[in-house]
Amino acid sequence: MPIGEGNDVTWYAEQARQAGLLPPWSLSIVLPIVLAVFLLVDSIGPLGAQAASGNARFEGVATCAGSTCHGRAEGNGEVVRQDEIASWQEPSSATGAHSRAYAAIASPRGKKIAADLGLGAATSASACLGCHATYVAPASQGPRFQTSDGVGCETCHGAASGWIASHYAVPATHTSNIANGLVPLERPQVAAKVCLDCHLGSSDTGQFVSHSMMAAGHPRVAFELDLFTALQQHYDIDADYVARKGRPSSVRMWAVGQAEAVRRSTDLFAQDKFGTNGVFPEYYFYDCHSCHRAIQDGPQANRTFETNPGRPIPFGLAPYNDENIIMLSAVSRALVPGRAAAFDAASKDFHRAMGQGRSQAAAAAQKLRGEAGALSDALAQRSYAGDDAFTVVAAIAGTVTGPRFTDYAGSSQAVMAVDTLLNAMVREGRITVGAAAGIRANINRAYAAVRTPETYRPAQFRSALGQAASAIGTLR
Repeated sequence: MPIGEGNDVTWYAEQARQAGLLPPWSLSIVLPIVLAVFLLVDSIGPLGAQAASGNARFEGVATCAGSTCHGRAEGNGEVVRQDEIASWQEPSSATGAHSRAYAAIASPRGKKIAADLGLGAATSASACLGCHATYVAPASQGPRFQTSDGVGCETCHGAASGWIASHYAVPATHTSNIANGLVPLERPQVAAKVCLDCHLGSSDTGQFVSHSMMAAGHPRVAFELDLFTALQQHYDIDADYVARKGRPSSVRMWAVGQAEAVRRSTDLFAQDKFGTNGVFPEYYFYDCHSCHRAIQDGPQANRTFETNPGRPIPFGLAPYNDENIIMLSAVSRALVPGRAAAFDAASKDFHRAMGQGRSQAAAAAQKLRGEAGALSDALAQRSYAGDDAFTVVAAIAGTVTGPRFTDYAGSSQAVMAVDTLLNAMVREGRITVGAAAGIRANINRAYAAVRTPETYRPAQFRSALGQAASAIGTLR
C-alpha cells in the first residue's frame, strides 16, 4: 500500500475485489479501520497458536508447497483448490498480507519503530516476531522452517508434524486430522481465538501492541472476524467443504467474533501486567480519538465530544474502546435476548468502575468477560435463519444502539458490520445482487462518514447509518 493511500477506503475495497473477495457491485466492504491490520504495505501479521504442544513440530511453508499439494499455479484441485500457496503469497492485495508480515518489520518504517522503542533489530525482536512471523523456539522448528516466511500456514492451522503426512491420505478425515493437531478453523470460537492473538492481543510473548508501540508508529489495532476471514480466504465453500466442515454462517462468524473480542480485551485489561503501565493505565485499551482530537483554546468552549449514553463515566474521562462491546450489545438483543440485559448491565458497571479505581475496574472487567463468554457460547451454538442478518442490521442502527455511535472506532465497526452482513445476505442467496446494488449509494454514504477520523462527525454518521439500515430493511 503506497504511503498516502492508507486512509482511502476505496483502496482497500479495490484490493478485496481484485482478490475475488467482493462482488463487483460492492464499492467498499473494507474500512479505513482495516489500517489496524496493516503496517506500511502489509499486515500486522495475525493469529497465533504459536507454541507447539508436546512434541509437535512446525515444518514450515515449504512442506505444503508441492505441486501435488498446495503449490499449484491454478486452483483446479478436486478436493481443495491446491493453489493456496499462491493465494498466501499474492503480492498486491490483503490476501497475501500474511506472507509479507516479516518483510513489514524489515521495512524502513518497521526498523524505525523498533529503533525508537530500543528493541534492536526488528527482525530478531520477540516483541515484533510474535505476530510478524510464526514465532516458535528452534527446538520446535523442522528442517524446512523459516522465520522469514512471515505468518505461515502453521500459525493458523497448527504445528503440522502430527498430521502433514496423513491429512490427505485415505482413510483420513477432517475429524482424524483435528485429533492429530490440525486446528478446526471452521469453528468460529476457535478461529476467533487464533486471530485475536495478534489482531487484538494475547498474553503470549510478542503478542501485545502497547500504546508505546503505537506512539512509535504501529497502527491502531481493531478486529472483525468475518471480514478478516474473507480477506484471507483461500478455499471454496463447495459440496465437499460442506460435507467435511458444515456450511458456514457469516452472521455466526461475525457475532461470535464480536463476543470473543470483548472476552479477550477485558481478560487482558484485568491483568495488571497489561492493564497498567507504571502509575498510568495502559492507553492501548482506551478510545484513541478521545485524546487524539483537535483542541481549541479560546474564549468560547466548543466541546469536541459527545456524551455516550452507554458509558456512565465521570465527565471528561477517557473512555474504554468499546467498539466491540457496542456491537455485542446489539447482537445480544437481536439474537440472544435472554442474555442481553445481563450483558448491558455488566458493560455499564465496567464503564462506571473505570472512574472508581484499578481494583474495581479489573473486577468489573472480569464480570464483563464472563458475560461475553456466555454470549459467545450461545451465539456459537444457536441455529441461524434467513432473517437473522436483517434483524442484526436493524438492531445496530436502531434507537437503542444508534445513539452510542459517538466515536470513530465504534462507528467504523458499525458500518463494517452492516456491509459485512449485507454481503452475507447476497452470498447466501437471501437477496439478489441487483437488489444489493440498488441500495449501494446508502452504504457508501455511511462509509464516507467514517472515511477518516479527522472528518468524522457523529451526527452525520448516525444519519447515514440509519439510512443504510433502512434501505437494507426494505429488501427483507
